[in-house]
Amino acid sequence: MQDELVSQPVELPGGALRVLQPRESAELPDDGPVEWAPLVPYWSVLWRSGVALARELDGEAPGGRRVVELGCGLAIPSIAAARAGASVLATDAEPDAVDLVARNAELNGVEVEATVADWTSTPATRELAGRGPFDLVLAADVLYERPTVARMLSLLPRLAPVALLADPSRPTCELFLEQARERGWAIESTTRGVVDIHRLRLQ
Repeated sequence: MQDELVSQPVELPGGALRVLQPRESAELPDDGPVEWAPLVPYWSVLWRSGVALARELDGEAPGGRRVVELGCGLAIPSIAAARAGASVLATDAEPDAVDLVARNAELNGVEVEATVADWTSTPATRELAGRGPFDLVLAADVLYERPTVARMLSLLPRLAPVALLADPSRPTCELFLEQARERGWAIESTTRGVVDIHRLRLQ
């Protein structure tokens, strides 16, 4: 895959990261309508939600905390958290994504553990819960299908009492937030361009 990868800069408050990305994905930047559907694998796109979440983390210094990212793709939030001193587990359903996480972490001089895990499947959720507890869950633009709402609501309290979710105002995410409040999560939301950052704390 090496000949097909290009290095992309990701500007963060604490200094730029560099990320290796498949060339065909790099030619399709996420700068159009929110609902666009790339022809390349979803994990390989440098999504605005992931960048926005990484920027949010970059100002937080989550040093010493155990962090898990769900559906990490290129894992920009995971790398930002690791650079700030967190112990990070990045997960994705796609083996190619997980393989690239290790290379991108090394490129940025940090350590990120990466493993193949589809957080929407029951065996994977059991495995992830068994790796916990964590201090913080990260997820960027993963709530785009209605069935994921119940899965996320079930999984989050088994992983950590705090979560940071980035989402480009999808209706599915609004449904998730409504149900999360009913289950005792306190939620603070901020908007960064087209992306909303939701901070959830279990009461």
